Amino acid sequence: MKPQYHRLERTITARMRRLIILLQGFVFVLVTGMLADHAQAFKITEPAAGTKLGAGQTVTAHVDLGNDTGIIKVRYYWYGEQDDTLVEQDDATAMGSIIAPVALVGLSDHDPAFGGKLVVPKEGIGPMRLLAVAEISRGRLGSRSVFDEILVHVEPKAALTTIDFETDKPLQLGRSGQSSAFGHVDSMGKIFELPVVGDFADGVTRRISAPSTGTSYDSSNPQVIKVLPSGLLQIVGNGKTVLTVKNRDKHAQLDVDVNVNEEPNEPPVADAGDPKMVKAGTKVKLSGLRSRDAEGEALYYAWSQVRGSKVALLDVNGPEATFQAPQLSEARTYRFKLRVTDRKGADSVPAFVDVTVEP
Repeated sequence: MKPQYHRLERTITARMRRLIILLQGFVFVLVTGMLADHAQAFKITEPAAGTKLGAGQTVTAHVDLGNDTGIIKVRYYWYGEQDDTLVEQDDATAMGSIIAPVALVGLSDHDPAFGGKLVVPKEGIGPMRLLAVAEISRGRLGSRSVFDEILVHVEPKAALTTIDFETDKPLQLGRSGQSSAFGHVDSMGKIFELPVVGDFADGVTRRISAPSTGTSYDSSNPQVIKVLPSGLLQIVGNGKTVLTVKNRDKHAQLDVDVNVNEEPNEPPVADAGDPKMVKAGTKVKLSGLRSRDAEGEALYYAWSQVRGSKVALLDVNGPEATFQAPQLSEARTYRFKLRVTDRKGADSVPAFVDVTVEP
């Protein structure tokens, strides 16, 4: 190889090395900056997200205040993974009052500050959310709030003794005198949740309807009641079936007699729209306009919030619900649920949409 080619090769190699060093430095700065920004956010540090906790266990709640100053107190709340009952935000962007029991109020003189001893709900089972809402004083301007939320898994230490159904036995769907057993008229295609509870050896009765609590379902006649992957049940025909529910090493059975109008009906499909990223203070519109019904019937809408400190959600029974994005110091995610019902009373499987609010 000629000398000029050697010189060219060495020059290219040197430039590539410099470029690699520059890229490494850029990545280091970028990652460091991201970590620094993350550390500046109000955050629950204990218990850690994803932790397995015992029902009734006492844990230490601890938060990192980040860059937020003027915090007066931090309120802690427990919710089931998909509970619709949330705490109202305590600022001008929300209306109403606190509608959930507070599990702990953390103050500055507590140890740790704004934290303390937190009792896991004794009736808890499966995925649960811990919501921490910090109230920040703004002097004459009043106060605003910021929040953080984590998901943990709660497991009772006591053994499951029996399973029971919180419904009539046998369950009659569509017969005279029971036209609305689960909130809407019983009809072909209707989707519903069966209320199931478990009695445990510690004397606590816990709701175990959700598959995430370890419950599984089976229908002896899938041509009458079909079990959906989500654990919801769907009426698909008239006749009798036996529903078997299993959890841990226990099981229970429920006789079901379905006698509804035989007019064919496919359940509608809920569509809560695409995820959104919005700025604090803006008006946010949730759209269910892409929801549809196979028969082309008009739909009834039901919006609810299942994640984040509660916002004032308007037009919850319309195709487009709205709310005012709260003022926040760090980006936070809110989740909303939509179910639609057709004219014959058939419900959809729930649809969800996340809205991330940025400062």
